[in-house]
Amino acid sequence: MKKDLHPNNYRHVVFQDLNDNTTFLTRSTVATDETIKLDGTEYPLVKVHISSSSHPFYTGQEKMIDIEGRVDKFKARREAAANALEARKKAATKTRKGAKTESQKLGATPAPKKSA
Repeated sequence: MKKDLHPNNYRHVVFQDLNDNTTFLTRSTVATDETIKLDGTEYPLVKVHISSSSHPFYTGQEKMIDIEGRVDKFKARREAAANALEARKKAATKTRKGAKTESQKLGATPAPKKSA
């Protein structure tokens, strides 16, 4: 076998789900500065936003999980687009009401009516 093939920092680590504070003790090489005391022993702690204990696929419950405000950003963009569309419609309506025909722009007079 090759020497020094495996990492030296492979150790017990606790992963904690931030949604429901479930903890999982497993082995990993992940680097972290936080620690947690579990069953009287101190372990490195890694916080995760979602795990099998809170993921809708595994729990069967449908939840809205929005950590970075993506849903709010999407709603704000959609609302801004709707407001911009309304503003363009109003501007187009104002332009149409005040628009002159091509002959009026050129200063032409209407053609005289023919008598029968």
